[in-house]
Amino acid sequence: MSFLLDRFDYFFLSVVISIICVFSHSSIHSFIVAASFIRSPCQCIADMTTIVETSEEEPTLTVARFTAELAWADAGSDIAEPQVARICEEAENLFVDGRWSELVSLLLASADLVLSNSSEKDLDCIFSVICNLVSKAQSPDEALAMADQIATKVTAQPSDKPALRLKILFNLYNVLGIPYGRFLIYKRALKLAANGKVTDLIIPSFKRIDTFLKEWNIGINHKRELYLALTNILKDNKGSAKDSFSFLLKYLATSTDEDPNTLGEAKEEAVRAIIEFVKAPDVFQCDLLEMPAVRQLERDGKYAAVYQLLEIFLTSRLDAYLEFQAANASFLKNYGLVHEDCVTKMRLMSLAGLASKSSGEVPYVTLRDTLKVGDDDIEYWIVRGIASKVLDAKMDQMRQVIIISRWTERVFGPAQWRDLRSKLAVWKENIGNLTRTIENAKASGNSLPEGLQATAVH
Repeated sequence: MSFLLDRFDYFFLSVVISIICVFSHSSIHSFIVAASFIRSPCQCIADMTTIVETSEEEPTLTVARFTAELAWADAGSDIAEPQVARICEEAENLFVDGRWSELVSLLLASADLVLSNSSEKDLDCIFSVICNLVSKAQSPDEALAMADQIATKVTAQPSDKPALRLKILFNLYNVLGIPYGRFLIYKRALKLAANGKVTDLIIPSFKRIDTFLKEWNIGINHKRELYLALTNILKDNKGSAKDSFSFLLKYLATSTDEDPNTLGEAKEEAVRAIIEFVKAPDVFQCDLLEMPAVRQLERDGKYAAVYQLLEIFLTSRLDAYLEFQAANASFLKNYGLVHEDCVTKMRLMSLAGLASKSSGEVPYVTLRDTLKVGDDDIEYWIVRGIASKVLDAKMDQMRQVIIISRWTERVFGPAQWRDLRSKLAVWKENIGNLTRTIENAKASGNSLPEGLQATAVH
C-alpha cells in the first residue's frame, strides 16, 4: 500500500473514506481508495489517495499498458500489439533499474491523448500512480525535474477538465517533499486555476499563504510574483476586494528605492492601488504614501495627479478634494471614479482628520464648515462616521460639540509609530510611579492615599 500524498500539517484531518473507481479488464486493474481531507489547500481539490492493488501486476506497469493501448487504439492489432509490448517492456526495464525520471517521461509520452480521451476517474488513477514516482527520486534535482514534467503536461490545456487538472497538481504538491518545489507547483496551480476559470477552487487556500511562505522559504522576488498573482485573481472575484487590496499592498511593499527595476515594474500597480483605495467605501486608512513604489508617482509626468489625489484623501479635507475635482473632472471619470462617492468618502476622511487634530472636542460649526453640509445634516454625518468606525464620539447637543474618544488615523506611518511609542513611554512611567507609590506605602505601614486604594493589588 503506497500513499500518494504527503500529509499537510495544517489540514484538519477529518477523513471520509470512499471508493472512487473500480477498473474492469479494459481499464487499470487496481482501484483507488480516497481519504478526502475536509479542508485542503484548495477546498477538497487535493485528496489523500492510496493505491490498493487488485492484480499481480505493478500499478506503474499497468498504467504503462493502459496508456500504450490507448495511444495505439486506432492502429490494427498487428501493429498495435508489438508497440504496446515494446512500451511495456521498456517501462518494466526502467522500473527495475530505478530510472524514475525516464519512466515518468515514458508514461507521459501520450499524456495529451490520455487527458483528452479518458474519463476523469481513469485520469485520477493514472496520474496518482505517475505522481507517486516522484517520491522515488534519488535526489532533489531529479524530483524537481520529474515534477516539472508532470506539471507541464497537466497544465498544457487548462480549459479541458480544469478542476481535475488542479486536483492532480495538488496531489503532486503533496508528494513532492521539497519546499521550493511545492512553491513552483502552487504557482502553476494559480495559473491553471485562472486560465481554466476555476479560481473558486483555489481561493480558499489564500488564507494559508503566510503559513505556506514560512514552509517554502522563498526570496523576495518570488514573493513579489506570488502576491501579484494572488491580487490579480482576487480583483475579478466578487466579494474579494479587501483581500485583493491587501495582497496588492504586500506586492507594492516588496519594491524598494534600492531596486529601480522593481519600482518601474510596480508603477501601474501603484496607480491601481490608489484608485482602489479611493473607490473603497469602507477603507479609511492605508500606508501607501510611505511606499517607494507609490512615492515615485509624485514626480511622474503621467501619474502625478493620481498621487496628488491620494495625498488629498490621506492628509487633507473636503475643500482640497473639491478644488482638485474642479480642475480634474475628466481625470476622475477616466479612472472610473464617481464624484458623489468621492465626496461621501472625503467627508468621512475629513471627520477622521478633524478628530485627530482636536483636543477631544469638535464644535458643530467646525463640522458644518469642514464637511460642507447644512446644520440639519451635521448629526447625520456624525452618526455615519461612528457607524463607519472612523471615530467613536458622543454628541453634546446642548453645547453643540462632539466629544471624541477614538478615531482612525488615516495614515499610520513612522510619525504615528513615534507618537505611539512616546505615549506608551509616558504610560509606562506613570504605571511605574504608581507601583512605587503603592509599594512604599505598604512598606512603611501607612495607608494608601484615598485615590489609590481601589488601584492597589492585594
